[in-house]
This record gives sequence, structure tokens and C-alpha cells, in this order.
Amino acid sequence: MMSEPFGLLIVTGNQTHQENYARALAADARCRLIGLTDETQISDRRRELNQTLADELRIPYLTDFDAAIRRDDVLLVSICSDPERREAMTIACARAGKHLYLDKDPAPTVDAARRIGAAIRDAGVLSQSFSMVRVPAAQRAKQLVQSGELGDLIGLHCDITFAKGLAGTADLSRPRQEKAGPTRFSFIDSKREFLCVGYYGLILMQWLTGRRFSGVDATTCNYFFAEHQRNDVEDFACALLTLEGGLEAEVTAGRCGWMSSRAFGQHDIRIIGTHGSVTIDANQPRLEVLCDQTPWQQPASAHPEDPMGFWTSTQKAGGVATKADWFAIGPTLRNDFACFLDCLSKGRPSDVPADMAIHALEVVHAVYESAATGKRCEL
Repeated sequence: MMSEPFGLLIVTGNQTHQENYARALAADARCRLIGLTDETQISDRRRELNQTLADELRIPYLTDFDAAIRRDDVLLVSICSDPERREAMTIACARAGKHLYLDKDPAPTVDAARRIGAAIRDAGVLSQSFSMVRVPAAQRAKQLVQSGELGDLIGLHCDITFAKGLAGTADLSRPRQEKAGPTRFSFIDSKREFLCVGYYGLILMQWLTGRRFSGVDATTCNYFFAEHQRNDVEDFACALLTLEGGLEAEVTAGRCGWMSSRAFGQHDIRIIGTHGSVTIDANQPRLEVLCDQTPWQQPASAHPEDPMGFWTSTQKAGGVATKADWFAIGPTLRNDFACFLDCLSKGRPSDVPADMAIHALEVVHAVYESAATGKRCEL
């Protein structure tokens, strides 16, 4: 058993998912924020963003990363540094004996991710990667699969798109050719969207079935954003997948603009079994509001440091209002962060450990290889 409250060290500050992770973990009485840290060799802007979040959370900015991760009062580390910097930092935390709450992509390359996985296993620490398996739609899918109501699984499908960004700027006359083996996934103004969004479907399918993927046929496209075209990254992708045992699956994922949805975007899960099939819409059930208030409007111009609306702080600074046409109704579930704290309390592994995210990254790279070559990629 581990003593509570758990000391939490956070790595990297604002304009990362740490804006949400740190606050959600600290909101649980079982967790106590110790400080924020990062590497020494970072840009002045990154240092400023780190200090801003530390000040907002009223915790110290610990500039010596190596000393910070070895503190006796730190049990848990949440890492949200740039993907290209994650390998060394995550391995150092694991070797220091700290349990790890990880952002959704552990590293930009498969080899780096596998080294992270080996370090976590060797250290014997617990890990969890952020996912969307706690949302009601995913929980309903799990109940149906476990109940056997649909019979034996023969197919899975997940559509997930994020309704963010000022769309309509892509040049559709210039189809983009995918390249295999990417090493950079994120920029200030865009991200590789199959990694950013398709990841959730890959984790969901592993979590639902307990199976790994064995092959993929994929394509990537650019339909919406000039920013993605300029940085040579896709804003939409479709992957036809095979899981162990011959189970067929499909994930379509991307980012399609603020005005494409009255909510956060599309998130549908389709489950096909030998006895029936079902489609689960994450935006159902919902309360739909119709009134004479001014309709929701996207921001007039993009935030210069975050045109796609990745971060809470920049959305707020850019005047992005919360959409108020649809309100989800239904059961309230424990959030992802509380579930990992449950694991620490009971000393048991997470159901979404780092190894699951590492395998998802293997699939992501296979998607890009398949899209680049036009051929099926075996895993």
C-alpha cells in the first residue's frame, strides 16, 4: 500500500495537456502537488509558460529536473513535455522509481517508445496513458462486449473527429503524398491528426478486446487546414485494421473545424457481432437547447500560438466560448485521473498502461507507412 496523499510532480507547463492533467490530479484529495519541473536547456518561451502554470497552481518551479525527480516526497510524475523530449525524461523518472501518468503519445519514434516501455518494466513502476475509455460511450461499449449480447465480435468501427480550428483554408488542388517514418508530429499550428485523434480509437479497441493489432491498410488526406499542408502533416486519416484472431476494425480520425459540429466533434463506436450490431454516439443522449440567444460563433481569428485550439489557456485568451447547444446527459463516471489514483491506492496495474500506448504508436507508424506506400503493413 502507498501512503496518501501522493506527492505529484508535473513536467512542463502551459500550452500542453498539463493545463488539464495537473489540475484534475490535484483536485483529488489523494494527490498533493509538489512542484513543476523541466529540462534546463529549453527556450525562453517554454520557461515562461512553465513559470506561468507553476504560479497559477501556486507551486514552486524546480529548475533542476534530476534533483526534482529524486525527491522523497514525489511518488507520481505527470509528463507532458514536447514529444521529441519525452524519451529521456520518462526513462529518468522510471529509473528514479516514480509512477507515471503519461500524455497519449509516449515518444515520436517506435524505438524510443519501446525503450520507455522497457525502462518502466525494469523499474517495476505503475503507468497510465491518457485515453477516452472513461467516457460514457466507451463504458457502454465495454458493457455490451462483456455481456455477450451481440455474440462473438466480428467487427469494430470508431469515427472520431475534433471540431476545432478555422477550417476551409486547405488547397484541395494539391493532394499531399504521405511519407513513411515521420519523427516530428506536432507544430505550434498543427499536429499529425491520426496520432493526435486516431490514438483514442486504437486504445479503445485494445481496451475493449484485450487484443493487439496485426495489420493495417491506411490513407491520409488534407481536407481542411492550410496549416497542416504547410507542415506536411495530415488533418484526416482512415485505417482498415486487423486485430489478433482476425477481428476486422476501422478507425477514421481527424480535425475538421470549429463549425463542423455543435459539440466537440463526432465520436461514434460501432460494434458488430454474430448476433447483432449497435452504434453508440458519444453525443447521445443529450439535451438540445433551442432558444433566441445568439448562436455560437467561432473566434474571428486564430490565436497566434494556438490556431487549432489545442490548449485551454489559449482558447480562453482567444475568446473561444463554450458551445451551449448540446448538453450531455446520463451517468457521471470517474475520470481517468481518479482511476489511476485508484491503481496507486491498491497497488494494481492500470487498464491503460504505457505498453498499450506504445503499441498504439506502433500502429500509428504502420498507418503512415501504409499510406506512403499504398500497401498493407503487417505488424
